[in-house]
Amino acid sequence: MLDTEALHETPEGIALGLRAAGAAPRALAWLIDLGIRVGVFMALAIPISLLGEAGQGLLLILMFALMWAYPIAFELFMDGQTPGKRVLGLRVVHANGTPVGFTASLVRNLLRTVDALPVGYAFGFASCVIDAKARRLGDLVAGTLVVHADRQRHDQAIPSVPGYVPVLTLPAEEQAVVVAFAERAGQLTESRQVELADLLPTLTQTRGAQAVQRLLGYANHIVGR
Repeated sequence: MLDTEALHETPEGIALGLRAAGAAPRALAWLIDLGIRVGVFMALAIPISLLGEAGQGLLLILMFALMWAYPIAFELFMDGQTPGKRVLGLRVVHANGTPVGFTASLVRNLLRTVDALPVGYAFGFASCVIDAKARRLGDLVAGTLVVHADRQRHDQAIPSVPGYVPVLTLPAEEQAVVVAFAERAGQLTESRQVELADLLPTLTQTRGAQAVQRLLGYANHIVGR
């Protein structure tokens, strides 16, 4: 029920703190989203029903979109936040703190059918209460967390430079290390930045100050800039 601090330690020993949201704020966010979806459906159902048999088909499509596409679309295009989560200051992220992707969002939302069993999201609620990081079953399978969004956005600490997409694709855990480096770049001397960036020549395809800029650019790409 209570919020917890979820620590993710990267292979390089960097600890990333994520304040996981408990069952109560998550339930409130879900209720807000439910109210929005019901309101949209009711507002559109009357005019659509006037279309006869064609309207019945459109109503089914609308129901499908509100039930399944609604959370996935908002999580992907609104920085992990549905309207309900935004009101409560919550955000969906990967377990390592990186922005949630399509596959993870799809899996966690499809598994709502399991979390909802046997009635009233009983399985999902029990999982949130038992799990140390307040994850429902969908989050456990998808590798996601619902966290409290900081008042200052996570990526504002990253210097804004042109994005860089390397030829080499890093796994999510190593992407989190790149983001952590970019967030701390302002606290490091230029020589220390270069020293760390030069440890990844395969990723940056260069060395020196240009390697630093490419790492910063890759971090901007990871956080969706």
